[in-house]
Amino acid sequence: MCDDSARCQGPGTTDGDLPVISILAKAPLAGLAKTRMIPALGPEGAARLQHRLIEHTLKVALEATSASRITLWTALDHQHPCFLQAQDRYGIRLARQPDGDLGARMYAALAATGAPSLLIGTDCPLMDKKLLKTCQKRLKQVDSVFLPAEDGGYALVGVRRHDPRLFEGVDWGTSGVMSQTRARLAELSWTFECPSTVWDLDTPQDLARLADMEALSLEIMP
Repeated sequence: MCDDSARCQGPGTTDGDLPVISILAKAPLAGLAKTRMIPALGPEGAARLQHRLIEHTLKVALEATSASRITLWTALDHQHPCFLQAQDRYGIRLARQPDGDLGARMYAALAATGAPSLLIGTDCPLMDKKLLKTCQKRLKQVDSVFLPAEDGGYALVGVRRHDPRLFEGVDWGTSGVMSQTRARLAELSWTFECPSTVWDLDTPQDLARLADMEALSLEIMP
């Protein structure tokens, strides 16, 4: 990891020129985290997987921007050692996810920045520095940026301005999330780009896919 954020960003570019990053994360609690993985990994194994995914996501975010521009939005147990240790180790900010559906929580995290920002979860193992930085740069040219997921949702949303209507009328957790979001974008007359399509690590079937990516598998698998 580069210690000089200005040098990492390249000539003429500093952190202040790029969107900030917010991360939504559930505490790695056995029986409550990565529940669809429990049949394959058991409750404790699924919780360990969640912990590894949080660490991986933070590592990638820290490669793309400085810790002061990263907020980890916590859920389930806001004082979980995983979150507190990350704050102490990296100097990131912690914030509590508010009540409400996923759309309400996503909007709250984005709007809290008061600036152009990216929002990601912790379920996408394909998220890397190159992809995050591409989304940061694209957002300077359009109103919004997304990384659609193969299951019909999306793994990243970035916005230059904040409007709750972007997240209204969306059936969260279904295959229609991205298509419904495109309809909201059209209603708002927002421009958008989708630099890449990704996949989430959600089900036991996804574990075999991760296993084919040897280096990433060694980092993430419990």
